[in-house]
Amino acid sequence: MDYQKLFESGVNQEAVKAWRAQGKKAIGYICCHVPVEIFEAMDIMPVRLRATDCTESPDADTWMSTFSCSHARGMLQYWMNGTYELDGLVTSDGCMMAARCFDNAEYQDKNINKKNLFFKEIGAPRMYKTNSLARAYYVEEIKGLVKDLEEFTGTKLDNEKLKTVIGKYNEVRALIREIYELRKADKPVISGEDCLKITLSYGDYPVDEYIEMLKAFLADAKNRAPIETGRARLMLIGSAMDNPGYLKVIEDKGGLFVNDAICHGSRPFAYDLEIKGDLIESIADYYLGRILCPRMLDNRVELQKMIVDTCKEFKVDGVVYQKMQYCECWGGESLFLEPDLKAIGVPMLQVEREEHLANAGQLAIRAEAFVEMIEK
Repeated sequence: MDYQKLFESGVNQEAVKAWRAQGKKAIGYICCHVPVEIFEAMDIMPVRLRATDCTESPDADTWMSTFSCSHARGMLQYWMNGTYELDGLVTSDGCMMAARCFDNAEYQDKNINKKNLFFKEIGAPRMYKTNSLARAYYVEEIKGLVKDLEEFTGTKLDNEKLKTVIGKYNEVRALIREIYELRKADKPVISGEDCLKITLSYGDYPVDEYIEMLKAFLADAKNRAPIETGRARLMLIGSAMDNPGYLKVIEDKGGLFVNDAICHGSRPFAYDLEIKGDLIESIADYYLGRILCPRMLDNRVELQKMIVDTCKEFKVDGVVYQKMQYCECWGGESLFLEPDLKAIGVPMLQVEREEHLANAGQLAIRAEAFVEMIEK
């Protein structure tokens, strides 16, 4: 199995076109609180929208506020210019920017383009462990999504098939965790840039094809040369990061990313979905209970502890905290996290950025200074 497609970081729609050519549906989704297992169980290919390589967004800028993050505007631009050709779009209210991207896409296609596409926004509560109503609410939201998808596709959700699909996605999660284990080595065989490319590819392929490529990569990993140039082991945290170029700039200056806490990286794969009784309730528990990002108000302390524990486990020398300008979720987390990192002797580099890497030179200078500071 040729796994090289895993490293094509640009938005790849070839698998989507092949899927739709069979008469099947492919639906985009924004944010990690959309249960992709339900899509696949209904023969719908889930495609996670991103804005990788979007250098300008003139169409989206017309529709979205200048105070919207450039990641959301980039996704809307790709939706408007035809980079994504899909049968619909689903989002959760994961953050305000994702919701505005969805709103504008829906309005245009329903009222201007007159397309008969599927649009659905589900509510994901921001409290789970400390609010007894949150789980019940989210369960009903998922049931509403299932009902609407059944009406749109004419296909009923089959519980046995859903169980099988959950098993496949758990296999993906386990394989990704194996890849992350490779990064514990003193001289890993995979860079942070390449690892991010692999996790970004998750949203571009059907689950079966993705599994086979991951297995092929892991089988060949022993033949890859160890990375000798890393002078400082780094962890990447912060806003949605779908541009591996940012990591390359820092790694070219002697940094080596050995782990992350980002939603396009490790976070969607960190835990398996356990079936405990009712399938929909199990899905709800998984998507609300996992440690993902600061949007969940009652697991912020656990998120910070996870970052600190990962630093210890992967022998991290420094943390790169990147936040998208106007990022609602990650805007001020450094205030809470920095004291915990200082307590274990791990410095933090804070970088405010846009979707497009326009300041590579400045980032390179700051990265080199950060690496040198760690070495001293």
